[in-house]
Amino acid sequence: MAVWARVDSWTLAVSVSRVFLFATFMTIAAVIPELQREWGLSATAAGSIVTGFTITYAISLFGFAWAADHLGAKRTVAASAIASGITSALFGLFAQDYLSALVLYSLVGLAQGGIYTPLIMLFAERTEQKRRGAAMGWLIASTSIGYAASLALCGLGLYFGGWKTAFLITGLAPLIGMALLLACLKNTENRIHDRGLETGLFDQMIRNRNARLLTAGYTAHTWELLGMWAWMPAFLAASFALGGWSAAATETSALASALMHLIGASAAFSMGRLSDRLGRKRVLFGTAALAAILSFSIGWMIMLPAVLLVAIGILYGFATIGDSPVLTTALTEVVEPGYLGAVLAVRSVLGFGAGAVAPLIVGGIIDLLTEAGAGPATVWGVAFGVLGIGGALAAAMAARLRGLNGSRALRRP
Repeated sequence: MAVWARVDSWTLAVSVSRVFLFATFMTIAAVIPELQREWGLSATAAGSIVTGFTITYAISLFGFAWAADHLGAKRTVAASAIASGITSALFGLFAQDYLSALVLYSLVGLAQGGIYTPLIMLFAERTEQKRRGAAMGWLIASTSIGYAASLALCGLGLYFGGWKTAFLITGLAPLIGMALLLACLKNTENRIHDRGLETGLFDQMIRNRNARLLTAGYTAHTWELLGMWAWMPAFLAASFALGGWSAAATETSALASALMHLIGASAAFSMGRLSDRLGRKRVLFGTAALAAILSFSIGWMIMLPAVLLVAIGILYGFATIGDSPVLTTALTEVVEPGYLGAVLAVRSVLGFGAGAVAPLIVGGIIDLLTEAGAGPATVWGVAFGVLGIGGALAAAMAARLRGLNGSRALRRP
Protein backbone atom coordinates (compact mmCIF):
# COMPACT_ATOMS: atom_id res chain seq x y z
CA MET A 1 0.00 0.00 0.00
CA ALA A 2 2.90 2.35 0.64
CA VAL A 3 3.78 2.45 -3.04
CA TRP A 4 0.28 3.53 -3.96
CA ALA A 5 0.02 6.05 -1.13
CA ARG A 6 3.06 8.07 -2.14
CA VAL A 7 2.23 8.61 -5.81
CA ASP A 8 1.32 12.16 -6.85
CA SER A 9 -1.61 12.94 -9.13
CA TRP A 10 0.62 13.88 -12.10
CA THR A 11 2.44 10.54 -12.01
CA LEU A 12 -0.85 8.65 -11.69
CA ALA A 13 -2.49 10.52 -14.57
CA VAL A 14 0.54 10.09 -16.86
CA SER A 15 0.63 6.39 -16.01
CA VAL A 16 -3.06 5.97 -16.86
CA SER A 17 -2.58 7.79 -20.17
CA ARG A 18 0.23 5.39 -21.12
CA VAL A 19 -2.03 2.38 -20.53
CA PHE A 20 -4.28 3.63 -23.33
CA LEU A 21 -1.40 4.74 -25.55
CA PHE A 22 0.20 1.28 -25.47
CA ALA A 23 -3.03 -0.54 -26.37
CA THR A 24 -1.65 -1.49 -29.81
CA PHE A 25 1.74 -2.68 -28.56
CA MET A 26 0.80 -6.36 -28.20
CA THR A 27 -1.91 -6.56 -30.86
CA ILE A 28 0.00 -8.60 -33.42
CA ALA A 29 1.59 -10.87 -30.82
CA ALA A 30 -1.85 -11.65 -29.43
CA VAL A 31 -3.36 -12.60 -32.78
CA ILE A 32 -0.42 -14.39 -34.47
CA PRO A 33 -2.16 -17.81 -34.53
CA GLU A 34 -5.30 -16.22 -36.01
CA LEU A 35 -3.34 -14.30 -38.65
CA GLN A 36 -1.38 -17.41 -39.61
CA ARG A 37 -4.66 -19.18 -40.34
CA GLU A 38 -6.50 -16.27 -41.97
CA TRP A 39 -3.61 -14.84 -43.98
CA GLY A 40 -1.64 -18.05 -44.57
CA LEU A 41 1.50 -16.74 -42.85
CA SER A 42 4.52 -18.72 -41.73
CA ALA A 43 5.87 -18.16 -38.23
CA THR A 44 8.73 -16.19 -39.76
CA ALA A 45 6.37 -13.90 -41.69
CA ALA A 46 4.17 -13.36 -38.63
CA GLY A 47 7.24 -12.57 -36.54
CA SER A 48 8.42 -10.10 -39.18
CA ILE A 49 5.40 -7.85 -38.48
CA VAL A 50 6.49 -7.63 -34.85
CA THR A 51 10.08 -7.11 -35.99
CA GLY A 52 9.03 -4.26 -38.30
CA PHE A 53 7.24 -2.56 -35.42
CA THR A 54 10.18 -3.05 -33.07
CA ILE A 55 12.73 -1.70 -35.57
CA THR A 56 10.74 1.48 -36.11
CA TYR A 57 10.14 1.73 -32.38
CA ALA A 58 13.89 1.59 -31.81
CA ILE A 59 14.37 4.37 -34.37
CA SER A 60 11.62 6.34 -32.67
CA LEU A 61 13.17 5.91 -29.24
CA PHE A 62 16.49 7.17 -30.60
CA GLY A 63 15.00 10.15 -32.41
CA PHE A 64 12.70 11.36 -29.64
CA ALA A 65 15.33 10.86 -26.92
CA TRP A 66 17.96 12.75 -28.92
CA ALA A 67 15.50 15.55 -29.62
CA ALA A 68 14.60 15.80 -25.93
CA ASP A 69 18.13 17.00 -25.07
CA HIS A 70 17.77 19.88 -27.55
CA LEU A 71 14.03 20.67 -27.52
CA GLY A 72 13.06 19.59 -24.03
CA ALA A 73 11.35 16.41 -22.86
CA LYS A 74 7.86 17.91 -22.58
CA ARG A 75 7.70 18.96 -26.23
CA THR A 76 8.89 15.62 -27.54
CA VAL A 77 6.45 13.70 -25.33
CA ALA A 78 3.56 15.80 -26.65
CA ALA A 79 4.58 15.28 -30.29
CA SER A 80 4.84 11.53 -29.77
CA ALA A 81 1.46 11.32 -28.04
CA ILE A 82 -0.27 12.99 -30.97
CA ALA A 83 1.54 10.82 -33.54
CA SER A 84 0.76 7.66 -31.54
CA GLY A 85 -2.95 8.39 -31.39
CA ILE A 86 -3.21 9.09 -35.12
CA THR A 87 -1.10 6.16 -36.38
CA SER A 88 -2.76 3.67 -34.04
CA ALA A 89 -6.18 4.70 -35.33
CA LEU A 90 -4.98 4.28 -38.92
CA PHE A 91 -3.72 0.78 -38.08
CA GLY A 92 -6.98 -0.20 -36.42
CA LEU A 93 -9.07 1.04 -39.32
CA PHE A 94 -7.03 0.05 -42.38
CA ALA A 95 -4.76 -2.95 -41.62
CA GLN A 96 -6.36 -5.71 -43.69
CA ASP A 97 -3.55 -8.04 -44.85
CA TYR A 98 0.14 -8.82 -44.34
CA LEU A 99 1.52 -5.82 -46.25
CA SER A 100 -0.86 -3.23 -44.83
CA ALA A 101 -0.36 -4.59 -41.31
CA LEU A 102 3.43 -4.52 -41.72
CA VAL A 103 3.44 -0.92 -42.97
CA LEU A 104 0.84 0.54 -40.59
CA TYR A 105 2.09 -1.33 -37.53
CA SER A 106 5.60 -0.10 -38.29
CA LEU A 107 4.25 3.47 -38.41
CA VAL A 108 2.76 2.95 -34.95
CA GLY A 109 6.20 1.95 -33.70
CA LEU A 110 7.74 5.02 -35.33
CA ALA A 111 5.39 7.27 -33.36
CA GLN A 112 5.63 5.78 -29.86
CA GLY A 113 9.22 6.40 -28.77
CA GLY A 114 8.49 9.76 -27.20
CA ILE A 115 6.08 8.35 -24.64
CA TYR A 116 8.92 6.34 -23.14
CA THR A 117 12.44 7.80 -23.20
CA PRO A 118 11.58 11.51 -22.84
CA LEU A 119 9.16 10.59 -20.06
CA ILE A 120 12.08 8.91 -18.28
CA MET A 121 13.75 12.31 -18.37
CA LEU A 122 10.64 14.05 -17.01
CA PHE A 123 10.35 11.53 -14.19
CA ALA A 124 14.05 11.96 -13.34
CA GLU A 125 13.65 15.75 -13.27
CA ARG A 126 10.66 15.57 -10.94
CA THR A 127 11.85 12.90 -8.47
CA GLU A 128 14.60 12.96 -5.85
CA GLN A 129 17.14 10.19 -6.12
CA LYS A 130 16.17 8.25 -2.99
CA ARG A 131 12.64 7.72 -4.35
CA ARG A 132 13.45 7.55 -8.05
CA GLY A 133 13.33 3.75 -8.27
CA ALA A 134 9.74 3.75 -7.04
CA ALA A 135 8.80 6.53 -9.48
CA MET A 136 10.36 4.69 -12.40
CA GLY A 137 8.45 1.65 -11.19
CA TRP A 138 5.23 3.52 -11.93
CA LEU A 139 6.47 4.42 -15.40
CA ILE A 140 7.45 0.85 -16.28
CA ALA A 141 4.37 -0.60 -14.57
CA SER A 142 2.08 1.57 -16.69
CA THR A 143 3.79 0.10 -19.74
CA SER A 144 3.13 -3.44 -18.51
CA ILE A 145 -0.48 -2.63 -17.68
CA GLY A 146 -0.82 -1.13 -21.15
CA TYR A 147 0.48 -4.35 -22.68
CA ALA A 148 -1.92 -6.34 -20.49
CA ALA A 149 -4.78 -4.13 -21.63
CA SER A 150 -3.70 -4.63 -25.23
CA LEU A 151 -3.76 -8.41 -24.82
CA ALA A 152 -7.05 -8.38 -22.94
CA LEU A 153 -8.72 -6.16 -25.53
CA CYS A 154 -7.38 -8.42 -28.28
CA GLY A 155 -8.75 -11.46 -26.50
CA LEU A 156 -12.19 -9.83 -26.27
CA GLY A 157 -11.99 -8.68 -29.88
CA LEU A 158 -11.10 -12.17 -31.07
CA TYR A 159 -13.98 -13.63 -29.10
CA PHE A 160 -16.63 -11.21 -30.35
CA GLY A 161 -15.51 -10.51 -33.91
CA GLY A 162 -12.10 -11.92 -34.83
CA TRP A 163 -8.86 -10.18 -35.66
CA LYS A 164 -10.57 -7.20 -37.37
CA THR A 165 -12.41 -6.32 -34.16
CA ALA A 166 -9.22 -6.77 -32.15
CA PHE A 167 -7.39 -4.36 -34.48
CA LEU A 168 -10.19 -1.79 -34.26
CA ILE A 169 -10.51 -1.79 -30.47
CA THR A 170 -6.78 -1.59 -29.75
CA GLY A 171 -6.24 0.93 -32.55
CA LEU A 172 -8.75 3.47 -31.27
CA ALA A 173 -7.90 3.26 -27.55
CA PRO A 174 -4.67 5.33 -27.87
CA LEU A 175 -6.74 8.38 -28.84
CA ILE A 176 -7.98 8.47 -25.23
CA GLY A 177 -4.42 8.23 -23.93
CA MET A 178 -3.30 11.01 -26.27
CA ALA A 179 -5.92 13.42 -24.92
CA LEU A 180 -5.15 12.57 -21.28
CA LEU A 181 -1.39 12.89 -21.63
CA LEU A 182 -1.63 16.24 -23.39
CA ALA A 183 -3.79 17.47 -20.51
CA CYS A 184 -1.14 16.28 -18.01
CA LEU A 185 1.61 18.14 -19.86
CA LYS A 186 -0.26 21.44 -20.02
CA ASN A 187 1.31 22.87 -16.85
CA THR A 188 4.55 20.85 -16.92
CA GLU A 189 7.80 22.77 -17.33
CA ASN A 190 9.87 22.16 -20.45
CA ARG A 191 13.56 22.02 -19.42
CA ILE A 192 16.65 22.04 -21.63
CA HIS A 193 19.72 21.10 -19.56
CA ASP A 194 23.14 22.67 -20.03
CA ARG A 195 25.41 20.05 -21.62
CA GLY A 196 28.68 21.68 -20.54
CA LEU A 197 32.06 21.43 -22.26
CA GLU A 198 33.98 19.10 -19.96
CA THR A 199 32.31 15.88 -21.11
CA GLY A 200 30.68 14.47 -24.23
CA LEU A 201 28.63 11.54 -25.38
CA PHE A 202 31.80 9.45 -25.82
CA ASP A 203 32.70 10.00 -22.16
CA GLN A 204 29.20 9.04 -21.04
CA MET A 205 28.98 5.89 -23.17
CA ILE A 206 32.55 4.56 -23.28
CA ARG A 207 34.58 5.95 -20.39
CA ASN A 208 31.72 5.76 -17.90
CA ARG A 209 31.97 2.12 -16.82
CA ASN A 210 28.59 1.86 -15.16
CA ALA A 211 26.78 3.54 -18.07
CA ARG A 212 28.50 1.14 -20.46
CA LEU A 213 27.57 -1.94 -18.43
CA LEU A 214 23.99 -0.76 -17.89
CA THR A 215 23.59 -0.18 -21.63
CA ALA A 216 24.97 -3.63 -22.44
CA GLY A 217 22.76 -5.19 -19.77
CA TYR A 218 19.71 -3.37 -21.13
CA THR A 219 20.46 -4.62 -24.66
CA ALA A 220 20.65 -8.23 -23.48
CA HIS A 221 17.57 -7.76 -21.28
CA THR A 222 15.55 -6.35 -24.20
CA TRP A 223 16.50 -9.26 -26.46
CA GLU A 224 15.04 -11.65 -23.91
CA LEU A 225 12.04 -9.52 -22.95
CA LEU A 226 10.75 -8.60 -26.40
CA GLY A 227 11.32 -12.08 -27.76
CA MET A 228 9.35 -13.51 -24.85
CA TRP A 229 6.54 -10.96 -25.22
CA ALA A 230 6.18 -11.64 -28.94
CA TRP A 231 5.98 -15.43 -28.67
CA MET A 232 4.50 -16.17 -25.24
CA PRO A 233 0.87 -15.88 -26.46
CA ALA A 234 1.58 -18.31 -29.31
CA PHE A 235 3.43 -20.65 -26.94
CA LEU A 236 0.51 -20.73 -24.52
CA ALA A 237 -1.93 -21.20 -27.40
CA ALA A 238 0.13 -24.20 -28.60
CA SER A 239 0.14 -25.62 -25.08
CA PHE A 240 -3.61 -25.15 -24.67
CA ALA A 241 -4.24 -26.78 -28.04
CA LEU A 242 -2.12 -29.79 -27.07
CA GLY A 243 -4.15 -30.00 -23.88
CA GLY A 244 -7.43 -30.19 -25.78
CA TRP A 245 -8.44 -26.50 -25.69
CA SER A 246 -8.13 -25.94 -29.47
CA ALA A 247 -11.46 -24.14 -29.89
CA ALA A 248 -10.48 -21.14 -27.74
CA ALA A 249 -6.69 -21.52 -27.54
CA THR A 250 -5.82 -18.13 -29.09
CA GLU A 251 -8.33 -16.11 -27.05
CA THR A 252 -7.42 -17.91 -23.83
CA SER A 253 -3.69 -17.46 -24.39
CA ALA A 254 -4.18 -13.72 -25.01
CA LEU A 255 -6.02 -13.33 -21.71
CA ALA A 256 -3.45 -15.48 -19.87
CA SER A 257 -0.65 -13.35 -21.33
CA ALA A 258 -2.51 -10.24 -20.20
CA LEU A 259 -2.48 -11.61 -16.67
CA MET A 260 1.28 -12.10 -16.97
CA HIS A 261 1.71 -8.44 -17.87
CA LEU A 262 -0.40 -7.35 -14.91
CA ILE A 263 1.84 -9.36 -12.63
CA GLY A 264 4.77 -7.80 -14.46
CA ALA A 265 3.43 -4.40 -13.45
CA SER A 266 3.67 -5.46 -9.81
CA ALA A 267 7.28 -6.45 -10.51
CA ALA A 268 8.01 -2.96 -11.79
CA PHE A 269 6.46 -1.40 -8.68
CA SER A 270 8.15 -3.71 -6.22
CA MET A 271 11.59 -4.10 -7.82
CA GLY A 272 11.93 -0.38 -8.46
CA ARG A 273 11.21 0.40 -4.83
CA LEU A 274 13.28 -2.52 -3.57
CA SER A 275 16.28 -1.16 -5.46
CA ASP A 276 15.86 2.12 -3.54
CA ARG A 277 16.47 0.13 -0.36
CA LEU A 278 18.86 -2.68 -1.34
CA GLY A 279 20.74 -1.03 -4.17
CA ARG A 280 20.44 -1.27 -7.94
CA LYS A 281 23.12 -3.94 -8.49
CA ARG A 282 21.65 -6.59 -6.20
CA VAL A 283 18.16 -6.33 -7.67
CA LEU A 284 19.45 -6.27 -11.25
CA PHE A 285 21.50 -9.44 -10.79
CA GLY A 286 18.74 -11.36 -9.01
CA THR A 287 15.99 -10.61 -11.53
CA ALA A 288 18.21 -11.20 -14.59
CA ALA A 289 19.49 -14.53 -13.25
CA LEU A 290 15.96 -15.76 -12.50
CA ALA A 291 14.74 -14.69 -15.94
CA ALA A 292 17.59 -16.56 -17.63
CA ILE A 293 16.81 -19.76 -15.72
CA LEU A 294 13.16 -19.58 -16.76
CA SER A 295 13.99 -18.80 -20.40
CA PHE A 296 16.19 -21.88 -20.57
CA SER A 297 13.48 -24.10 -19.06
CA ILE A 298 9.93 -22.94 -19.83
CA GLY A 299 9.77 -24.12 -23.44
CA TRP A 300 10.47 -27.69 -22.38
CA MET A 301 7.43 -27.54 -20.09
CA ILE A 302 4.84 -27.15 -22.86
CA MET A 303 3.05 -30.38 -21.92
CA LEU A 304 2.45 -29.31 -18.32
CA PRO A 305 -1.16 -28.76 -17.19
CA ALA A 306 -2.41 -25.34 -18.27
CA VAL A 307 -2.81 -23.94 -14.76
CA LEU A 308 0.73 -24.89 -13.79
CA LEU A 309 2.25 -23.58 -17.02
CA VAL A 310 0.45 -20.24 -16.66
CA ALA A 311 1.71 -19.97 -13.07
CA ILE A 312 5.29 -20.53 -14.25
CA GLY A 313 4.68 -18.05 -17.06
CA ILE A 314 3.57 -15.44 -14.53
CA LEU A 315 6.82 -15.90 -12.61
CA TYR A 316 8.69 -15.66 -15.92
CA GLY A 317 6.91 -12.40 -16.74
CA PHE A 318 7.71 -11.06 -13.26
CA ALA A 319 11.41 -11.84 -13.63
CA THR A 320 11.88 -10.51 -17.16
CA ILE A 321 10.25 -7.13 -16.44
CA GLY A 322 11.57 -6.77 -12.88
CA ASP A 323 14.91 -5.29 -13.86
CA SER A 324 13.45 -2.75 -16.34
CA PRO A 325 12.81 0.12 -13.90
CA VAL A 326 16.09 -0.57 -12.12
CA LEU A 327 18.15 -0.46 -15.32
CA THR A 328 16.50 2.83 -16.23
CA THR A 329 16.79 4.38 -12.78
CA ALA A 330 20.45 3.46 -12.46
CA LEU A 331 21.24 5.00 -15.84
CA THR A 332 19.65 8.34 -14.86
CA GLU A 333 21.93 8.35 -11.81
CA VAL A 334 25.26 7.69 -13.54
CA VAL A 335 24.83 9.92 -16.62
CA GLU A 336 25.04 13.72 -16.67
CA PRO A 337 21.52 15.25 -17.16
CA GLY A 338 22.55 17.20 -20.27
CA TYR A 339 23.48 13.96 -22.03
CA LEU A 340 20.77 11.69 -20.66
CA GLY A 341 18.63 11.97 -23.78
CA ALA A 342 21.57 11.12 -26.04
CA VAL A 343 22.57 8.13 -23.91
CA LEU A 344 18.98 6.91 -23.79
CA ALA A 345 18.87 7.30 -27.56
CA VAL A 346 21.91 5.09 -28.07
CA ARG A 347 20.62 2.60 -25.51
CA SER A 348 17.29 2.44 -27.29
CA VAL A 349 18.82 1.67 -30.67
CA LEU A 350 20.99 -1.09 -29.21
CA GLY A 351 18.30 -2.53 -26.96
CA PHE A 352 15.33 -2.42 -29.27
CA GLY A 353 17.50 -3.30 -32.24
CA ALA A 354 18.30 -6.54 -30.45
CA GLY A 355 14.67 -6.83 -29.37
CA ALA A 356 13.52 -6.38 -32.96
CA VAL A 357 15.64 -9.27 -34.18
CA ALA A 358 14.57 -11.63 -31.37
CA PRO A 359 10.98 -12.35 -32.57
CA LEU A 360 12.29 -13.03 -36.09
CA ILE A 361 15.01 -15.38 -34.86
CA VAL A 362 12.56 -17.25 -32.62
CA GLY A 363 10.09 -17.55 -35.49
CA GLY A 364 12.81 -18.90 -37.76
CA ILE A 365 13.85 -21.49 -35.17
CA ILE A 366 10.23 -22.59 -34.75
CA ASP A 367 9.84 -23.00 -38.53
CA LEU A 368 13.12 -24.90 -38.94
CA LEU A 369 12.55 -27.32 -36.07
CA THR A 370 8.91 -27.88 -37.00
CA GLU A 371 9.86 -28.70 -40.59
CA ALA A 372 12.55 -31.05 -39.29
CA GLY A 373 9.88 -32.97 -37.39
CA ALA A 374 10.94 -31.98 -33.87
CA GLY A 375 8.41 -32.38 -31.06
CA PRO A 376 6.71 -29.38 -29.41
CA ALA A 377 8.96 -29.46 -26.33
CA THR A 378 12.11 -29.38 -28.47
CA VAL A 379 10.75 -26.64 -30.74
CA TRP A 380 9.78 -24.32 -27.90
CA GLY A 381 12.59 -25.34 -25.57
CA VAL A 382 15.25 -24.34 -28.10
CA ALA A 383 13.34 -21.21 -29.16
CA PHE A 384 13.04 -19.81 -25.64
CA GLY A 385 16.51 -21.05 -24.76
CA VAL A 386 17.95 -18.66 -27.35
CA LEU A 387 16.25 -15.83 -25.45
CA GLY A 388 17.83 -17.07 -22.23
CA ILE A 389 21.25 -16.07 -23.55
CA GLY A 390 20.14 -12.47 -23.13
CA GLY A 391 19.13 -13.01 -19.51
CA ALA A 392 22.46 -14.66 -18.74
CA LEU A 393 24.39 -11.76 -20.30
CA ALA A 394 22.28 -9.21 -18.40
CA ALA A 395 23.11 -10.97 -15.13
CA ALA A 396 26.81 -10.95 -16.04
CA MET A 397 26.73 -7.19 -16.75
CA ALA A 398 24.96 -6.54 -13.44
CA ALA A 399 27.60 -8.51 -11.53
CA ARG A 400 30.32 -6.19 -12.87
CA LEU A 401 28.67 -2.92 -11.80
CA ARG A 402 30.48 -0.79 -9.22
CA GLY A 403 29.12 1.48 -6.51
CA LEU A 404 25.46 0.61 -7.01
CA ASN A 405 24.89 -1.50 -3.91
CA GLY A 406 23.93 1.31 -1.57
CA SER A 407 20.83 3.45 -1.53
CA ARG A 408 22.51 6.03 -3.79
CA ALA A 409 24.23 5.45 -7.10
CA LEU A 410 27.61 7.04 -7.86
CA ARG A 411 27.59 9.62 -10.62
CA ARG A 412 31.10 8.90 -11.85
CA PRO A 413 32.87 6.60 -14.33
